[in-house]
Amino acid sequence: MSIFEYNGSALVAMVGKNCFAIASDRRLGVQLQTIATDFQRISKVHDRLFIGLSGLATDAQTLHQRLMFRHKLYQLREERDMKPETFASLVSALLYEKRFGPYFCQPVIAGLSDGDKPFICTTDSIGAKELAKDFVVAGTAGDSLYGACEAMFKPDMEPEELFETLSQALLASVDRDCLSGWGGHIYVVTPTEVKECTLKGRMD
Repeated sequence: MSIFEYNGSALVAMVGKNCFAIASDRRLGVQLQTIATDFQRISKVHDRLFIGLSGLATDAQTLHQRLMFRHKLYQLREERDMKPETFASLVSALLYEKRFGPYFCQPVIAGLSDGDKPFICTTDSIGAKELAKDFVVAGTAGDSLYGACEAMFKPDMEPEELFETLSQALLASVDRDCLSGWGGHIYVVTPTEVKECTLKGRMD
């Protein structure tokens, strides 16, 4: 078993019309044993920027703390929030610094940049960025998420339709992966509001 699959995870971000959504499953496991059913993989950097961390849970928590620390320093120095593109470069640089003993994490970054344009990106464990204009996926359920999102994605979706599409894609995908699941957590972010929802899925 790969160390990336040790705790199990499912992460996906998708863009809509001047909005984006990011979702994750809620299971924390040790291989096939479930430890917790309310694990938080997605965190808010600021109102227009979110990051999800899949992979080894302990590394995800460490990396999250380091990223929040760096972002707070940036806010103090620059007196403004970090743009999603800048934050993606920060994540990439931080991971590449540790390339000889990497964090076993695959981050998904989603935010609204200038002009309310949605920005999504993911990197591998040593910081190689992958930008996308439709959706990005990560975690042990990544393969089935690719298929579900490919089938369901439509360009320029409104927030309600985006929420419905991403929810269905996530729930359908985690049912096909025994290392992730137990419902989902989803954020839909528009220029004016952040909507947070908890999804109920199969509890087995």
